[in-house]
Amino acid sequence: MTLSLFDQFLSPVVCWIPLVAIAIILPWILFPSPTTRWLNNRSLTSQNWFLSQATSQIFLPINPPGHKWALLLSSLLIFLTTMNTAGLLPYTFTPTSQLSINMGLAGALWMGVVILGMRTQPTHSLGHLLPEGAPALLTPILVIIETISLFIRPIALGVRLTANLTAGHLLIQLTSTATLAMLTIMPVTAIFTGILLFLLALLEAAVALIQAYVFVLLLSLYLQENV
Repeated sequence: MTLSLFDQFLSPVVCWIPLVAIAIILPWILFPSPTTRWLNNRSLTSQNWFLSQATSQIFLPINPPGHKWALLLSSLLIFLTTMNTAGLLPYTFTPTSQLSINMGLAGALWMGVVILGMRTQPTHSLGHLLPEGAPALLTPILVIIETISLFIRPIALGVRLTANLTAGHLLIQLTSTATLAMLTIMPVTAIFTGILLFLLALLEAAVALIQAYVFVLLLSLYLQENV
């Protein structure tokens, strides 16, 4: 039976029960839990260093009231990083390749940031809909354009993450299929495509980390405009 290239993005089902929840929860077991010892082990120290560096970079330009979101966005960064990288392993499933999951995360967090801005400083938040110094004749058009761009933000967040992960996985599958097909026919060419496949796997691992960081970074920029 010939399978579609997009079958790898279907949620695994056993006895008509989707296993996407297990795919989301299971990778968290890989993270070490905090200990009560004075000195941590290497894995826990590396995890704490990564979290502190990423959090300090993300929240550096944000006002102190926005630092309350540090725990939420740091957890989101770990969540996306885990889901993106775990999906690169054989016989695994990438939950963040599903547009519904990414749109749910992006829409809820974006809405929370917008509601926070409307509650704490409504004048400043609404002021972003009209650039300073704009001509009076263009005011209605600019307001409409800025309003549309405001509501496009969560769509762009979700689609960007889904598109990057989907494109990388498809490219890896196409290259691996070509390598296996040419292994017996043209072994020399198969060696070159195998090297290309290895480089693509490294690139996709970097993309998985970068896209998680970009997702959280854009949310922090939206938060900066509303605090």
